[in-house]
Amino acid sequence: MNTVIPAIDLKGGQCVRLTQGLAEQETVYSGDPVAMARHWVSQGAEVIHVVDLDGAFAGRPMQTDIIGAIASEVAIPVEVGGGLRSIAAIRQVLIAGAARAIVGTWACERPEALRDVVGEFGDRVAVGIDSRDGMVQVKGWLETAEMAAIDMARRADSVGVKTLICTDTSVDGMMTGVNLTSTREMCEAVSCDVIASGGVASTEDIQALCALKRRNLVGVIVGKALYEERVTLGELMDAAT
Repeated sequence: MNTVIPAIDLKGGQCVRLTQGLAEQETVYSGDPVAMARHWVSQGAEVIHVVDLDGAFAGRPMQTDIIGAIASEVAIPVEVGGGLRSIAAIRQVLIAGAARAIVGTWACERPEALRDVVGEFGDRVAVGIDSRDGMVQVKGWLETAEMAAIDMARRADSVGVKTLICTDTSVDGMMTGVNLTSTREMCEAVSCDVIASGGVASTEDIQALCALKRRNLVGVIVGKALYEERVTLGELMDAAT
């Protein structure tokens, strides 16, 4: 594993974190997401993960201006997800400055379109697989699809998706540790790169991910543990090397 990626979740123009994705369990950490992005760069971030939570709930991008401002202020790649359910929406965030767009709900509900998306955007599109108890969650985690996460991963891999971003929603924001079993199974099921997300609380969690020794596990996204200052980005990055 070669990178630890800080997350910036946008809601109402602010930098927030939700516990298990629940809108009513929101904590605001900053009213200036652009300044937060600069902070993570100053701490050594190599990539920033941005989620448009308003977009995820609305089904279309809602924070494009802020995403563009973040991308223009930092000299590292910014990947963006949340509400990207059409070619036009993907193009919108890429034009705004995102290095990579993340599709989740659309990739689950419109699998026939995924091959065309990959054909048009290549590795500038990743697939986000959010799941609870092994089943895919969609529409801002408000609904559970009749699809196993592992099946969605294999399908995305088969059409040429280069990167999967896999979140266990049951541990996201809980700081109770990562789901090592599902992460290992996901890495074993596909040949493409996998980025884990959800539950990281300490350097021990990073070390446990590294101990899986999966070459295609290339990174992990961390949010609440950083914002609550349980651990620093530098400490996590050192543990990943």
